[in-house]
Amino acid sequence: MKKILFGATAAAVVAAGTFGAVSANASAPAAAPAAVVRADAGNDNLQQSTHLTIEAATKAAQATLDAAEKENQRVSVAVVDRNGNTIVTLRGDGAGPQSYESAERKAYTAVSWNAPTSVLAGRLAQAPTLKDIPGTLFLAGGAPVTAKGAPIAGIGVAGAPSGDLDEKFAQAGVAALGK
Repeated sequence: MKKILFGATAAAVVAAGTFGAVSANASAPAAAPAAVVRADAGNDNLQQSTHLTIEAATKAAQATLDAAEKENQRVSVAVVDRNGNTIVTLRGDGAGPQSYESAERKAYTAVSWNAPTSVLAGRLAQAPTLKDIPGTLFLAGGAPVTAKGAPIAGIGVAGAPSGDLDEKFAQAGVAALGK
């Protein structure tokens, strides 16, 4: 009987303590809301950048794919923005499974260095560790898109039997943006 009475007493003490803690917390006044700090950045802290529209990127990708199809080549084409984010990717009928990712990586490489990837591939002799940079592919087939001399996008093509053909098709996409 003493064990049951002691157990009941202990349970009552724990319950009362919990109830007291809940009651004390529930009745405490709410903290004052933190002041919201707002500030507009001054013009000296801003930079404007130019980006391709989805329509322009699609136009360039389709022109690239059309140029490849005229030569009976099965390729994939990717257009990426200045930050290397994919805007549009088209996989041509019969293009190999590796071509999709390779096109994106070539486009990313071209916009990152603002140079055709065929030129960049030549730099590997002097700096072989360039190829270790994540997301890049130093094979011909990537072309930068520029506005006012600054890179704004990259077009990458993969799947033709040579990088020279891939790059020729990528240049057709760049040219389509000038029309």
